[in-house]
Amino acid sequence: MKIAVEGCCHGELDAIYSQIEQLERRNNYTVDALLICGDFQAVRNWQDLQCMSVPNKYKQIQHFYKYYTGEKVAPKLTIIIGGNHEASNYMWELYHGGWLAPNIYYLGAAGSVLVNGVRIAGASGIFKPHDFRLGHYETLPYDRTSIRSIYHIREYAVRKLSLLSSNQIFLSHDWPNTIEQHGNLQRLLSKKSFFKDDIDKGVLGSPPLMGLLRTLKPQWWFAAHMHTRFEATVLHHACQPDLQPPKPIQNPDEIDIEDDDAAEEVPVSMTTPASKQNPDEIILDDEEEVVEAPPPPPVVASETKFLALDKCLPGRQFLEVVDIPTDASYNIDSKPPSPPIFEYDPEWLAITRAFHPWLSTTKHQPAFPDEAEARALVAKELEWVKANVKTNERGQILVSDHQSFVMTAPGPAKEDRSKQPPWYTNPQTEAFCRMLDIPNKINPPPTTLTGSSHASSAPPPAPLNVGA
Repeated sequence: MKIAVEGCCHGELDAIYSQIEQLERRNNYTVDALLICGDFQAVRNWQDLQCMSVPNKYKQIQHFYKYYTGEKVAPKLTIIIGGNHEASNYMWELYHGGWLAPNIYYLGAAGSVLVNGVRIAGASGIFKPHDFRLGHYETLPYDRTSIRSIYHIREYAVRKLSLLSSNQIFLSHDWPNTIEQHGNLQRLLSKKSFFKDDIDKGVLGSPPLMGLLRTLKPQWWFAAHMHTRFEATVLHHACQPDLQPPKPIQNPDEIDIEDDDAAEEVPVSMTTPASKQNPDEIILDDEEEVVEAPPPPPVVASETKFLALDKCLPGRQFLEVVDIPTDASYNIDSKPPSPPIFEYDPEWLAITRAFHPWLSTTKHQPAFPDEAEARALVAKELEWVKANVKTNERGQILVSDHQSFVMTAPGPAKEDRSKQPPWYTNPQTEAFCRMLDIPNKINPPPTTLTGSSHASSAPPPAPLNVGA
């Protein structure tokens, strides 16, 4: 399966899809799906721009609204995570994940899905230590503080992700802390010399993400945020320490959009991105043994290939196509190519259901269960998921069977551009919560929010169904 990976999107969907089309035509292959590593900017209208933390000169409507309103349709299954420059109000509507537009799926604040059987997990946002251990307290209208804190990753998301048994691909916006020590550091500093101070202080990147990388050991880890291409390989030998142990957690300096062109070395044009292969899997011989041997341990990657990509601009290395092995049963080589099979990850559904009682919508975050208790809860809920969540004849939990795209806000109009939008209930979040039989803490209908600060002063508009 060929997957295209994009760094920072910054609303440039038309350019990204055009680049993929050119690569397909030039190289005579078909890209099955597109992964975008944050700063997607799902701006539906002018009021959404007031919920995006960027300088005013960057508040541009861009291309996404055309895909949201149905003027255009994404030509590839597109899976995204959030960064630190997003219309955070819309991302919050789909906290558990959902369709931002037809064929464009948001993994949520954290999430894991299956594409042709390949597990793809991801974490949205960036790390700031002062918000990491808080709950999700931000509500509309955002003030100068909450418009930033809402995209800061929380411990709740990291703990949930750490309970996955494994995954093949992980998406983040931030870089894992100390990842620069596992690649060509001198070449990185030759392009981004101003990284040196943060590297010397041990504050470049996210310490919780490096913890996840060491725990999950994915085959691939894709990231963005720093607006440069960078490769690294992290080896996973038993008890191997990081090459440079992270120093005490500090507040990483944020890389501002307007500041990151000055020291940029213009890389080679991305006319033909290099195709990457996953590490070879360990294949056991099918020999018959006289004495029955115990079952082998689960096969895990012995290394993680890290790839960060640039933002979508001419002459930048913002897009790369990688080959991901898939099970032959998914028949990805059919002619003409069939759309990829897009499923929920049952294990993630179990984790979400098990951890839902600890999802806080205030600043106070209740203490989490210890790891042994948490894994026991997940095992119990996995049985619940198998018994209660609808599957197809192959036992797959297809996303399309449970969530369909629905417009909740209008497209661009002559609305007051200085105001933030009202609060909306998103039917996809309602559907997700019904599927797992959990209460909707994110955006339940106003009638169920007696006295809650979450409700807008006016009821949300009737949703506009425009297809899945």
